[in-house]
Amino acid sequence: MKIGFAVQTNEGMESRVYDHFGSAPSFIIVDTEGKEVLTVNNKDLHHVHGACNPIMALDGKNVDAMVVGGIGAGALAKLNASGIKVYGAGASTVKDNLSLLSENRLEELSVYNSCRSHQGGCGHKE
Repeated sequence: MKIGFAVQTNEGMESRVYDHFGSAPSFIIVDTEGKEVLTVNNKDLHHVHGACNPIMALDGKNVDAMVVGGIGAGALAKLNASGIKVYGAGASTVKDNLSLLSENRLEELSVYNSCRSHQGGCGHKE
């Protein structure tokens, strides 16, 4: 299984999960079977607010799931339409979230709880 994580900086498995998918500078992709760790720069970083293209952001890399600190409903819907499940981070690092996901302890996000981590409102249209 390939799991992506929105991150601020590349610190491998110790990378901290970023608060917002669309503006994350990069993504860490972990292949849980091959134990490979790949870093991808966000190729859609400078998009218009609310017009995130998640597949472009991931530079076309395939993932089965994403773990994020927060995400807008539009980006979430686009990931889901591509067969990608999206989970809210339950810990600060990639490593700790990977452990929580393997224990089924991360919440799968929906359009109703997609902006849960944004302080003071996220500005996304529901």
